[in-house]
Amino acid sequence: MGADQEVPAIPNVRRSYIDARGVRFHVTEAGEGRPVLALHGWPQHHYVYRGLLADPPEGLRIIAPDLPGYGWSGAAPHRWAKEDVVSDLLALMDVMGLADDVLLVGHDWGGWIGYRMILREPRRFRGYLVFNMVHPWAPKGVVARHAWRLLTYQPLMASVGVPLLRQTRYLEWLFGAYSGMDRETIRVFSERFRDPVVARTATDTYRTFLLKEMPAAVRRPEMRRATVPIRAVFGVEDVAIHYSMAAAETARADDYTLEMVEGCGHFIVDERPKLVRARLIELAAETA
Repeated sequence: MGADQEVPAIPNVRRSYIDARGVRFHVTEAGEGRPVLALHGWPQHHYVYRGLLADPPEGLRIIAPDLPGYGWSGAAPHRWAKEDVVSDLLALMDVMGLADDVLLVGHDWGGWIGYRMILREPRRFRGYLVFNMVHPWAPKGVVARHAWRLLTYQPLMASVGVPLLRQTRYLEWLFGAYSGMDRETIRVFSERFRDPVVARTATDTYRTFLLKEMPAAVRRPEMRRATVPIRAVFGVEDVAIHYSMAAAETARADDYTLEMVEGCGHFIVDERPKLVRARLIELAAETA
């Protein structure tokens, strides 16, 4: 499969390719009304939001792009530095006419990028719903205590990620061990990473983070304060990211809440789709 893998079927969606800032974005949409920009993480793509896309809440327009180089989007003309990806997505919003009153949803790397978006251009967003991602103000001591979690897989991805993703069943094992997904869903995600473009993007995602972005964050901690309401939801059985790195008491934000979900791990969007839907509807109501 790999490069020839077909886009997975989701009923009643609209698909398009949109060029923005040198990236050919694959965008999947459903519903009408207030825009909701939904960002996926690794090792996934837009299909993580299949529940919302197949049955969008009334009055909401779900917009799920594949991030640059992931899914069926073209590769970015730059390294996968997260601030550059933020610029790519803001450019996509410009092309799509998403000027304001946008709700943002993010999981994993999509969650991290979402934080950078609301900090850079807060006036464009009315609320942010983020799943299983450390917030950008996590104290160094807390991060240091849980750094071992990141080191269990990130150096591997940053160094030998391309052959690992393309030639082994690593992702099948990962999903099987740490999520409740069925085999077909696992296949939809894992097979896409056999595409050389997607495998290289994943490797570069972690390489830029470990070699450049993490050292820079240590030297210059995030000091900007979030003014957009943030609703963080965290599966407490996450083995990759500890919920203490998303604690409300350390968030530099005007309006931040953290909900911890027992019996759920990192892939909360897949494992708790009804909860995800409910929290999005609640955020839309409170920011109407």
